[in-house]
Amino acid sequence: MTYWMRTLRSNWLLILILVSLVAFPFIVTAVTGDGALGIQRGDRFLQRGQSVYWQSVFSEVFILCILAMSYNLLFGFTGVISFGHALFFGMGGYLMGIMLERAGLGEGTGWIVGLALGLAVCAVLGLIVGLVSLRLRGVYFTMFTLAVAEAFYIYFSRLPATNAEDGFSIQTLPAWLDPSQSRLSVYYITLIFCFLTFVFIRRLMTSPTGAVLLAIRENEERASAIGYHTLRFKLVAIIMAAVLAGTAGMFQIILKKKVGPEVLAVSYTVDPLLMTIIGGAGTFSGPIIGATALHMSDRLLRSPFNIGDLEVNLSDSWNLILGVAFIVVVMLFPQGIAGTWAKWTRGRKRSPPNPTPARRGAEGSIP
Repeated sequence: MTYWMRTLRSNWLLILILVSLVAFPFIVTAVTGDGALGIQRGDRFLQRGQSVYWQSVFSEVFILCILAMSYNLLFGFTGVISFGHALFFGMGGYLMGIMLERAGLGEGTGWIVGLALGLAVCAVLGLIVGLVSLRLRGVYFTMFTLAVAEAFYIYFSRLPATNAEDGFSIQTLPAWLDPSQSRLSVYYITLIFCFLTFVFIRRLMTSPTGAVLLAIRENEERASAIGYHTLRFKLVAIIMAAVLAGTAGMFQIILKKKVGPEVLAVSYTVDPLLMTIIGGAGTFSGPIIGATALHMSDRLLRSPFNIGDLEVNLSDSWNLILGVAFIVVVMLFPQGIAGTWAKWTRGRKRSPPNPTPARRGAEGSIP
């Protein structure tokens, strides 16, 4: 069996999900009759209809999956608990927005400069925050990262150049990257980046570097004792996580077409933490499961729905529902959904069959 056949056979579920997501806009079109490009009016397509709506929903799911996978790289695979992950998410969004709208570069080069600058600044921020904070341990590291992120949040919420708390809207986008003109292209771009992030993290964690990160998570003192420079490897992890989170932040402001201090809020640290725990910390599919479950539940349960003649609106009780659901999931799936499922399937494969009891008599006595 060739390498490619083995790869296809071992990843058949991933390939099936990817193919389904590629075809999803057209499946919705076939079911509802609403065009995947929107409703045509003359030579333009109005971004309306069920297919376009669900493209927007799943584009945000892909963005949150990237954010959750970046957090899982720190928390799940390296054992570093950060409460300041929103710093990288928000800085990526702000830099992309400033380059698009305030730098006067135009729609052709603004997004390219914003992407390059955002990735570079997030990498440098990850390096600086890591060098300063990774020497701290436990709750001290967690509180320091939270304080740094909150300092940036307060700064941008009072910065007149970015319109302080109100933020500013994004109008200067090329047509193929503008969700108000081509939601389908934004859907596929975010899907591609989400898939590449998944492949990158899986490849990283199956490499020697990933093995060292796992060793640091399990026992940092022992990893240091056998010769690994653990601070250096943790710096690599936080820089890569920062770049991935910044990428997610850029896509978020492109999708929303607005930049404000809310992208630096602590919710963009707490949410990926919850997504990672619910899906399964230290697993490849866990953050994706958690991000999808949380965001889809948010969309579906916050919208009013009818049960018979009774209209139910759970938007005011959503935080309570989320808290109860989190407690239930943690109790039923202590390693997260993906982690508990993997542990259960491994246990079934390793459990030996029941031995046939030896019989006395004609076959002789048991020695």
